[in-house]
Amino acid sequence: MFRRSNRPQPDAIEVIIGPRATYNGVLRSDTSIRIDGVMESGMLETPANVILTEHSRVNAEIRARTVSIRGEFDGVIRADRAELLAGCHVSGVLFVKSFLLDDGATLDGELHMQGVSPTQPPPLAENPRQPIPFTSARNTQP
Repeated sequence: MFRRSNRPQPDAIEVIIGPRATYNGVLRSDTSIRIDGVMESGMLETPANVILTEHSRVNAEIRARTVSIRGEFDGVIRADRAELLAGCHVSGVLFVKSFLLDDGATLDGELHMQGVSPTQPPPLAENPRQPIPFTSARNTQP
């Protein structure tokens, strides 16, 4: 299909599902994917970006570098970064390394932040400070 020297840039949007289109199935691309229409079921997979515009309705699994959502999404996202932008409605499970939730965006589901490597909580200090005793101003006598 493409020779290595003729491959398009990953940020180039060459795959568009238009506003009057409905798609079912698996869609893989070397470039970014934009959805303006409906995806009833299936999977989107790209090493680049997936953009769901304000009129999109997607029920699928998405695997991408960055997923930006303005429309409606229900499913699973596996990405380096997810951006839930103003006006979007997202249901499902997100597995991401970086996450943005805009004002006016809705998330109803699970968010799993994935690190580069599993980390453990820092150890407790050997000599922790003693807590400061709390004294209520109401209980003090003159």
